[in-house]
Amino acid sequence: MRTSWLVAYDISNPKRLRRVHRLMLGYGDGVQYSVFRCDLSPTERLELEGKLRRVIHHTEDRILFVDVGPAEGRARGAFQSLGQAYRAEERLALVV
Repeated sequence: MRTSWLVAYDISNPKRLRRVHRLMLGYGDGVQYSVFRCDLSPTERLELEGKLRRVIHHTEDRILFVDVGPAEGRARGAFQSLGQAYRAEERLALVV
């Protein structure tokens, strides 16, 4: 079962910030600068967390994971915005 996560990060070093941002692009949709919405299986979440642990400095940086709920449940309507509307991108697998 996939769960929707809101992942926000505060990275103190520009080089690590770029690395974290590129890493997050592979797992979710950018909602705001340094904030991503990710629909992850438990395995994907552990994989992402492990990769992030190897990039950040644990005494200087912070990453926050917020469980929004089941991806096909209440999480679908959990995101509301003022101003420009938030649109979740449809992710499709591409086989080359």
